[in-house]
Amino acid sequence: MILNKISGLVAAPFTPFKTNGKINPARIPLLARHLQQNKVAGAFICGTTGEGSSMTTLERCTIAEAWADCKPRTLALIVHVGHNSLSESIQLARHAASIGADAFAMLSPCAPRPVSINVLVESCALVAKAAPNMPFYYYHMPAVTGVNFAMIDFLKIASSRISNLAGIKFTHENLMDFTEALNFLPKRYDVFFGRDEILLAALSLGATTAVGSTYNYAAPIYQRLIKAFRAGDLTTAREEQSFAVQMIKILLSNGGGLEAGKEIIRLSGLDCGEVRLPMRPLDASAKIRLKTNLEKLGFFEAIQR
Repeated sequence: MILNKISGLVAAPFTPFKTNGKINPARIPLLARHLQQNKVAGAFICGTTGEGSSMTTLERCTIAEAWADCKPRTLALIVHVGHNSLSESIQLARHAASIGADAFAMLSPCAPRPVSINVLVESCALVAKAAPNMPFYYYHMPAVTGVNFAMIDFLKIASSRISNLAGIKFTHENLMDFTEALNFLPKRYDVFFGRDEILLAALSLGATTAVGSTYNYAAPIYQRLIKAFRAGDLTTAREEQSFAVQMIKILLSNGGGLEAGKEIIRLSGLDCGEVRLPMRPLDASAKIRLKTNLEKLGFFEAIQR
């Protein structure tokens, strides 16, 4: 059940909100067209970048329906269904199947956390079987969940217990574990890489697909990186990766990747509103500082090349 058609960049889209904090699905067709124009291969919705944990189940279903209704045929739709309540995850998984999503994924519950890798696999299996005919991906992001079992061990156990397991969304810096997971039954499982700032390292280890938040607005930079790497032009690939690192440092020092990211995509012409509490949107001075630093870097020219 691997989605072989996905190769390259998969964006983790922002969820648009109105000024009153309510979801704004009417903005999603603009986001979908923007991703298509930047040759992004897929959309991984309602995850950490999509503020899925800050939305109700009904809101997440509404956002998923909006994406399913408007997405271009060439854009794969992966719906994140993770939730601290596995019952809610099951409901979200069934809904994703009903709207014709291409795949679904889940973060581990984190309050409380699974006490062992077997409990994690058991939890994933319960959700995965709610949509048995749709590819299922485990979303590994220890920085968010605090759950940090080795993914090679997850695959070894889950391979016999989750029939529709298609692979892992691997958002972690442990490249040794990433390599082992990537090379475990590679014809059967796919491992999407989720750290934009070290994409080149993952490519060198064999990654073919990457999921990230900065691909929403900086996809051309990474497309050039991938093209250069595949052509054997490591000098250019390193230059593009270095530029992306400097861009990400600006994000992190000016409000954070998600808060600043929403401002960057607004500056790029797509207003997705502000982040929801408990996150805080950038204030006016932070927005000015962010824009100034990006201009000094040459960011806006870089995404137009």
